[in-house]
Amino acid sequence: MAELTFSRHELTVEEATFSYLPTIVETCGPIPEHPEIIGQPRALRALEMGLSISGKGYNIFVSGDPGTGRSTAIRLVTATYAHDLSQLRDIAYIHNFLRPDSPVALTFTPGTGREFVLVMKNFIRTLKEEIIKQKANSNQIEGKTLASRIAPALEEIGKGFPSPEIHAHLKWIRTDIVEHAYLFDHSTPESIRNDPFFLRYGVNLLVDHSQTVNRPLVFETHPTFANLFGSLDLPCETRDDAYLPFLSIHAGSLLQAAGGYIVISAEEMLIQEGLWEAFKRFLTTSALVIQNSTISGSHSAGIRPEPVPLALKVLLVGSEDSYDSFCEHDPDFLKLFKVSAEFDYTMPATQENIAGCIGFMRMITTEEHLLPLDNTAIAELLRFSAYTAESRDQLTTQLSLLADLLRESDYWSRMDGREVIDKAAVMRAISERDYVSSLTESRIFEEIARGEMIISLSGYKTGVVNGLAVLDRGSSSFGTPTVISATVAPGNEGIVNIEHEAGLSGEIHDKGLLILEGYLRKRYARNFPLSIYSGICFEQSYAEVDGDSASSSELYALLSAIGEIPVRQDIAVTGSVNQMGEIQPVGGINEKIAGFFNICKKLKLSGHQGVIIPKQNIKSLILPDEIIEAIASKDFHIYPVESIDEGMQILTNRVAGARNQKGNFPVDTANRAIEERLKALYEISRPQN
Repeated sequence: MAELTFSRHELTVEEATFSYLPTIVETCGPIPEHPEIIGQPRALRALEMGLSISGKGYNIFVSGDPGTGRSTAIRLVTATYAHDLSQLRDIAYIHNFLRPDSPVALTFTPGTGREFVLVMKNFIRTLKEEIIKQKANSNQIEGKTLASRIAPALEEIGKGFPSPEIHAHLKWIRTDIVEHAYLFDHSTPESIRNDPFFLRYGVNLLVDHSQTVNRPLVFETHPTFANLFGSLDLPCETRDDAYLPFLSIHAGSLLQAAGGYIVISAEEMLIQEGLWEAFKRFLTTSALVIQNSTISGSHSAGIRPEPVPLALKVLLVGSEDSYDSFCEHDPDFLKLFKVSAEFDYTMPATQENIAGCIGFMRMITTEEHLLPLDNTAIAELLRFSAYTAESRDQLTTQLSLLADLLRESDYWSRMDGREVIDKAAVMRAISERDYVSSLTESRIFEEIARGEMIISLSGYKTGVVNGLAVLDRGSSSFGTPTVISATVAPGNEGIVNIEHEAGLSGEIHDKGLLILEGYLRKRYARNFPLSIYSGICFEQSYAEVDGDSASSSELYALLSAIGEIPVRQDIAVTGSVNQMGEIQPVGGINEKIAGFFNICKKLKLSGHQGVIIPKQNIKSLILPDEIIEAIASKDFHIYPVESIDEGMQILTNRVAGARNQKGNFPVDTANRAIEERLKALYEISRPQN
């Protein structure tokens, strides 16, 4: 019988290495001095369209991660329309003499509202002087005489402000003066001048555009009923214990943004109960109702100012999950927000985008007076951008992350006495970040070194595979090995997910376990039922497990247990698998590799340790220099695979085997051993007559 052999592909140093050359600065093309939005063409186009269309419901949901330029893009695109002031209106409230609890709303062209305020102040001054003059001539104030004396002033005001609402208001003032003239029969000139009674003839100007030169752009970062819709204070009392509700009204950000744009946090909008429903009513009617929804039992609770028609564009800013949640749970949402501006977290590493990133770095350096930035530092910052994007042909759009690393590199450059920010300074900043955030990682490594966390990095075990996981700790993350074990016995229960039974498994992880059964049926149980009782567990794991990046590791452990085939413990595994046995790419590949390498280095590299990764993840590899050096010296190995068979061959040092024309696996192959054991388990499990 011919000896069965197989080949394994190991990543070379050239394949594992990725960096930007310092010459990229000269070869990337024109570098903008003040780049604004980089790598977000779809989002910008959506913003431009949404802001241009004035139709009902063309509000905009701006989704994406923080730091991707959402706020900057909003400022940039709205600036295009900033000088169109046609929709701006001054907004004021005046006393309603017939129903004081329902103040009258007035709108004016920009600047006219302030003029009306000044005119009414002059009228009140004239009225007071006229009352004082009458008292000098006679102790009794005659209402009709007083009204006839101030009639010319009211007529003059009516000529200057010819709206029906103001004309009606002026008539009420004249009537009110006649009715209340007796109040001043016993007043002194000083008390008349300070009497709060005359406030009823004043104006509460809430929105004043007399000095406005651009359309309003309001960022409401803390939306509440009061902050958005405005508020009502306790009433201002007069001497006869009446009150003036129109003076208790305060403008919210919606009024301040009228005629322009308001930007609101989507997540914050959902925190306060009932706020979203009230906001929807405003969007549906385009009329603002100011009321205190949270005050009960107070005088102001009964005040209901006249609604104010508002024309403004609303931009909700939130995450992709928030957008999906709104769409799923609110059937009216897409009618009110017809435009979605989605900001991507990565962008292609084109010459244009690279030049934009370089321009951004230089702009930050200049604006914040950092040390000069040399080309080696720029190349390393671009490499960090690709690392954050988890792809060699992508860059992160979270330019704020680049700015932060640049500031920290400047700090360490100054600490080291450098005159420029170079590659060494950037590497130092990254190293310091890793150090200060590595406490949890160090504790895990120490537990492994002391044997408190049981993991083998050499030898062979049956049904035990070292998987790779990523743990997030605030803004940092790190990789760590995790032991996955599988046991198999006769039965019909199938694969039991121990994490699920303990309430520690997420839905995606549950799905991954079900896929394993599908693979076993397709690959092996073609002519007989799958009859096994298997338990799969993440050993010494006490937190919830989710995601499917360990599904290939779980399958390797399961196949090892079924076929009673020992697998290597010096090889750690990551990768998702489908029912066809094809390995699929996963996230966090660099952290996973670095985490396992650091463990091996701490316990001393043997020269045989390494990781199995999906072949598609090669383009995601942006590894530290020390791992590249270990690969070059054959102290560490990376094996990219496309199928479960390839991975099993590396883990078992045994040929997996492919079915021949008769449909059988060759003798002495791993797949033959697994299939025969499954048949044996079926024979044991089936009822005996």
